[in-house]
Amino acid sequence: MSIQELETAIKKLSTKELASLTTWLIDYHEQIWDQQIEEDLDSGKLDQLLDEIDSEYAAGLAN
Repeated sequence: MSIQELETAIKKLSTKELASLTTWLIDYHEQIWDQQIEEDLDSGKLDQLLDEIDSEYAAGLAN
């Protein structure tokens, strides 16, 4: 299904159905985001950033 087809189908939804879809999309997006962060942590992509945060915290620069 194309984006255009999805947009057309969404425009046909009732207000209640649109609200339900919106809630589902937000929840789904959050799950994908959490999964990406977990993968980045596991792969070490965030190690340098986390080290910088630890250094700043140790130096008393955290608010």
